[in-house]
Amino acid sequence: MVAIPELIRAAVSALASFQSLWSSNFDGPAGQSVDPAQWNIITGVHYNNELQDYTTSPDNLRLSGSGTLQIIPRKSPSGAWTSARIESVASYTPAPNKVTRFSSLLRFGDAPQEQQQGIWPAFWMLGESSRHGTPWPECGELDIMERINGEKKGHGTPHCGPGDVPCGMMTKEVPLEDVGGWHFWVVEVDRRSPDWKEQAVVWYLDGKEYNRMTGERVGDEGIWKAIAQSPMYFVVNVAVGGNWPGPPNEQTVDGEKTMLEVKSITVTEA
Repeated sequence: MVAIPELIRAAVSALASFQSLWSSNFDGPAGQSVDPAQWNIITGVHYNNELQDYTTSPDNLRLSGSGTLQIIPRKSPSGAWTSARIESVASYTPAPNKVTRFSSLLRFGDAPQEQQQGIWPAFWMLGESSRHGTPWPECGELDIMERINGEKKGHGTPHCGPGDVPCGMMTKEVPLEDVGGWHFWVVEVDRRSPDWKEQAVVWYLDGKEYNRMTGERVGDEGIWKAIAQSPMYFVVNVAVGGNWPGPPNEQTVDGEKTMLEVKSITVTEA
């Protein structure tokens, strides 16, 4: 069984007043893959000068048998890296006059920081329009959680607009002392106001707000529509290397010590 700290339970239970629209809980036998009705498994692809090949192998992507999903980076004897990336089949649009929350309960491997150079786990969302030819970042992206190099902090970042302007400068980081424990990551899209300038996208860690972006701050209604009023799908992955974290080094370890483990992913609204 997965032991969830009481603080995290309180943050999760705060969603009780929200209506559940969708959830993925990763129940199933150990070694089984994700439900293909809910998730696409992405293979190959190298973005941002990353080193890994994404695979369907249970060595990289598997249910734990205890109600969680494990995404595990692996290094071959030749030095080649593999990992996994999944994307939700469905997309979800924040409804007008509602607050919509996209959330996940997850934890990281417990390797010391000096053994995680180049490891880049992420839980994020991309605009559905990216599947139909709209280029990045105009399609919109909400990074609910990113962490690099085993650092004791996470990042919440929007990407939108031509050249990633203005969203790329609106990133915030949040301290993460208990790096091997379970944490509850949320991005909330608040469309209760009919005025797009008063609407907001808000990031939370364990129930505490740490980043906020408003329509007024974005300053462009078309860009705001792409980032906060259009359908988006989930992406969960562990990258290795890339422009941001830099490459792994001789100390970087693979396996469960640098994995991303996910208990649940949910979409709720109120």
